[in-house]
Amino acid sequence: MGRGNTFQAALLVSLWLGFVEGADPGFVGRITGKGLDYARQEGVAALQKELARIQLPDFSGSFKVKVFGHIDYKFYSLKIQSFQLLSSTIAPIPNVGLKVSITNAFAEVSGDWRVKKKHVLSDHGSFNLKVEGLSISVGLKLGNDSAGRLTADTSECSTHISNVQVRIHGKWSWLYNIFDRQIESALRKTMEDQVCKVVSSSVSSKLQPYLQTLPVTAKIDKVSGIDYSLVGPPVATSDSLDLDLKGEFFSLAQRSAAPFPPPALPFPVDHDRMLYFGVSSYLFNTAGYVYYQAGSLTYDITDDMIPKESKLRLNTSSFGTLVPQIEKLYPGMLMKLMVSTSSPPSLAIAPEGLSLAPTVDVQAFAILPNSSLAPLFVLEVFTSISATATMESDKIIGSLKIGRLELSLKHSDVGPFSVQLMQAVMNYFAAHILVPQINERLAQGFPLPLPAHLQLSNPVLQAHQNFLYFGTDVQYG
Repeated sequence: MGRGNTFQAALLVSLWLGFVEGADPGFVGRITGKGLDYARQEGVAALQKELARIQLPDFSGSFKVKVFGHIDYKFYSLKIQSFQLLSSTIAPIPNVGLKVSITNAFAEVSGDWRVKKKHVLSDHGSFNLKVEGLSISVGLKLGNDSAGRLTADTSECSTHISNVQVRIHGKWSWLYNIFDRQIESALRKTMEDQVCKVVSSSVSSKLQPYLQTLPVTAKIDKVSGIDYSLVGPPVATSDSLDLDLKGEFFSLAQRSAAPFPPPALPFPVDHDRMLYFGVSSYLFNTAGYVYYQAGSLTYDITDDMIPKESKLRLNTSSFGTLVPQIEKLYPGMLMKLMVSTSSPPSLAIAPEGLSLAPTVDVQAFAILPNSSLAPLFVLEVFTSISATATMESDKIIGSLKIGRLELSLKHSDVGPFSVQLMQAVMNYFAAHILVPQINERLAQGFPLPLPAHLQLSNPVLQAHQNFLYFGTDVQYG
């Protein structure tokens, strides 16, 4: 949608993402006064173009002159030459949505006129009209439909014109002085009616379809999607416009509720950026739950993943130096490690950073000549992982850095052995193969719920208790 299509479309900058009362969401946001002011500038510029395209109807009537009796007149081919919106404000209205107020606007109109008295006189000419002191007040009522989509409707529209000046050109133009009030009143009413018609039409035919570009769900891969539906109608406060989004991962195969609730997200009060929004630990942890339930948190490590120049190989010969029984039972065979979490991973977010403390099982197998797997041992691994998150374009991306592993022998098919011998080997596999594999996936990120043509810039990130707090400016176009 082009910038000039409708002023309300540009105002969508002020309609997305915020914080409302009620059940805690997984994804929240807030637009500040700075963002609303940007929306005002973009919206009024687009509205000015829409109003300049108003099609004014012809109008006619008659007036009485003592000498001639009733004379018929007609004003036609009206065309707006200029429409200037000089001063405007935008403000959130509690329990309603937004109010846009425009004052001191003016317009210039040209057209043709004709007067006629059968068998007595007939004349025509051109005219110029100047509308001054035009004010427009528009209320946008914001809501959500049953699918959790954002909706908007015109709750009110009023237009007032302080002054109309008409200049008539033609031989009989002096007749205008007789019925000037009648003509000016008709032109004023025509302009006032047409302005609100354009506003209402733009809301229903331009804004509402554009709102549908704000995604309710986003498919991530063959396993999961994210639910970005609204959990309630938008809420306007005295200095912001807020929304709550559900903000949770769900299984594409079989959707079910997460077994834990989202935590509260108390928003700080900041004004440096146009938009602020929070990503709850709930959103990340529903991702962990969904992928764990789908069996997608299992990773295989094989010898072909190890750099060729590495002396450490994933075969029974290398592991036989640590556990001789492995080489004795399965001489000269390749091995495979299967890494899986024993429970859904849980991301902890705090002011000092992001962290996970997963418990992982590492199952080791010998790959037999017929490609079947012979179990060797199972290690239980405890570790701490630090995480980072950043915003890139329209996505949130992440990466992990693993700490030192703590190993314990959970089961062995090759007899008892000291797990301390495995420490360096498992640290190497985790740091150089497993974590890069996971980070490659995390670098793809997951999409933010953005409407069409909205771009983010100058992002900042803070970690708060149980949520990430992003601030960003926006650009529409």
